[in-house]
Amino acid sequence: MTKRTLTERLSEIVGAAFAAEGLDPALGAVRVSDRPDLAQFQCNGALAAARQAKANPRAIAEAVAARLREEGAFAAVEIAGPGFLNLVLADARLAEAALADGWQAGEAEKMIVDYGGPNVAKPLHVGHLRAALIGESIKRILRAAGHDAVGDIHLGDWGLQMGQLITELERERPDLPYWDESFEGPYPKESPVTVDDLARLYPQASKACKIEKGETDQDKIEAARARLGEAQAATVALQEGRPGYRAVWRHFVDVSLPVLRQDYDELGVGFELWRGEASVHDRIEGLVARLGERGVLEDSEGARVVTVARESDKKEIPPLLMIKSNGSVGYGSTDLATLDQRAEEGYQRCLYVVDKRQGEHFEQVFRAAERLGLYDADHMEFCGFGTMNGKDGKPFKTRAGGVLRLRDLIDMVTDKARERLAEGGVGEGYEEDEREAIAKLVGMAALKFADLSNPRTTDYIFDLDRFVAFEGKTGPYLLYAVVRIDSVLAKAGSDGGEAKLVLTEPAERDLALALANLPDALKAAHDRRMPHVLCEQAYGVAQAFSRFYASCRIGDEADAEKRASRLVLSRVTRDQLRGILDLLGIEVPARM
Repeated sequence: MTKRTLTERLSEIVGAAFAAEGLDPALGAVRVSDRPDLAQFQCNGALAAARQAKANPRAIAEAVAARLREEGAFAAVEIAGPGFLNLVLADARLAEAALADGWQAGEAEKMIVDYGGPNVAKPLHVGHLRAALIGESIKRILRAAGHDAVGDIHLGDWGLQMGQLITELERERPDLPYWDESFEGPYPKESPVTVDDLARLYPQASKACKIEKGETDQDKIEAARARLGEAQAATVALQEGRPGYRAVWRHFVDVSLPVLRQDYDELGVGFELWRGEASVHDRIEGLVARLGERGVLEDSEGARVVTVARESDKKEIPPLLMIKSNGSVGYGSTDLATLDQRAEEGYQRCLYVVDKRQGEHFEQVFRAAERLGLYDADHMEFCGFGTMNGKDGKPFKTRAGGVLRLRDLIDMVTDKARERLAEGGVGEGYEEDEREAIAKLVGMAALKFADLSNPRTTDYIFDLDRFVAFEGKTGPYLLYAVVRIDSVLAKAGSDGGEAKLVLTEPAERDLALALANLPDALKAAHDRRMPHVLCEQAYGVAQAFSRFYASCRIGDEADAEKRASRLVLSRVTRDQLRGILDLLGIEVPARM
C-alpha cells in the first residue's frame, strides 16, 4: 500500500474544495511555498481554473479558501495577488505529519541495479567511486520504497584486457604450462600471479599495444600493432574455450575478487551478485541466432551488428556490434546478453549507474534489447553521472598526473579527518582505537556526502578541506548533529516515550515542517534516482534542529508536557537523520 507524501495529502484536501466548486480536483495541487515567510504551502490552481471557467481567479480562490477554512486542516488560508492560495497547516496536522516515517511506491517491482563495473586485474581507483556510492544509495532508496532490489557488480572480465594479460604473462613466464596447447593437465591450483603482479602486468601490456600519439617510428608502430594482434588473438582463443587460457584466466579472477571485496567493504558498498561479463558468454550464440530470426542482425565488413538507428534520431546512433570481424565479442554483446539473462530471471526493471559519457553505448544496447523483445524502453534506465574533478576542472588525478587508487583516496580522507578531529579536540580522552575508528567514519562520511550531495548528473570539484569541515553542508556536520541529539536524550534520561507532540514555538513548527518533508524527499529521490535530494533533506532537518536547540529548552524544560514533547521531537529528528544517512550509506559513530 502506498504511503502518501504530505503534499499529496494536502493536494487531495484542496482538490476536494475545487471539486466542490465544480472544478477539476487536479487544480488543487499543493507544493511547498516559494515564500516561506508568508506560508508553508501554496496552491496556484485558481489561475488555471479561471482560464478554464472564464471566471475571475480571485473569486475562485475566495470560494475555495472559504471551504478550506471550514475543513480544519489549516491554521491559515490566505489569498495573495490575483488568486494564489497561501496555506499554513494546523499545529495538530503538522505534528502528525512530522511523525510520518517514510514513503512507499504504489507497485513494488523486482529490480536490478548495475553499479560496479571494475575490471578484473586492475585496482579500484577514483573513477569507480561515484558508481559505487550512487548505485548503493539508489539501491537502498529503492528498497526503502518497497521494491525487491539487488545490486550486480558486473565485472569486466572477458574483454581485450584479458588477452593483453595472457600474452604479457606468457612473455614473462614462458615456462608455465598454460601456453602449451598439447598439455593435458591438470593445471596448477596455485595462481602464478598475485594482485600486485596483475597491477604491474596490465599497464605494461596496455602500453605495449598502444601507438603513442604523434609516434612516427615505424618499427615502434609495427611492434605495437603486432602486440595488439597477439592480444586480440588470445582474447578470441580465451572466449572460444582454449583450456590453458581459461585456466590462467580463472586465476586472474580468483586473485582479484578478494581485493575487490575488501575495497568495496571498506566503502560500505555491497553487491548481492558478483557476476562478470564471462558469465553470459554461453548465451551469446543463441542470442545472435534469435536476432537473426527476427531479421535485425546484419553483416558489416566481416562483423555482425544490430541496427538501432531510427528515422526520428537527431544525431547518428551507430549499430550495436555483436560479433567482431575477428570472431570475438565485446561490451555490446555481453551487455545485451546480460539483459537477456536478467529478463529470464524475472527482473522487471534494470538500472545502470554508469558514467554519463557511456550514454550512447547504453542507448544502443537498450534499443537492441527492445528490438529483441526483452524489455520495454521505460524499463531499462541509464542513470548517468558526472565526474569528480580536480580544481583544474578535469577528472581527478594525482599530483604526478596518474589515476589515484581508491585505497589511497580513503587513506587521504581518513588522515584529513584525523587532523580535523585533533584540531577540534574531538575524542580527547578516548582510547586510540576509538579515535581511529571515529576518524575513519568521519572521513568516509565526508567523502560520501560530498559526492552524493551533488546532483547525480553534474560534475563536482574535489575539495578535501571543505568536505571534512564540521560546519556547512558536509557529512561531518550531519554526524555531529546526530551525536549531539543522542547526547541530549542521554542527559535527559528519556526520549519522550509515547508523549504527544505539541507544537507551541516557531522553532518547533519549523523543525516539524522540515521533518514532515521526508516522504516528499523520498519520493523525489526515488522517482528521479537522485540521492542528493535526501542530502538536502538531512541538511535542512539538521539546520532546523540547530535553531530549535538554540531557541527552546529541551531536557531541562520545567514544564513536563513541553519537555516530553520536545524530547519526542528530538528523537524523531535523530531517527530521521540516521535513516537518511543509512540510505546514503553513511555510518554514524556512537560518540564524537
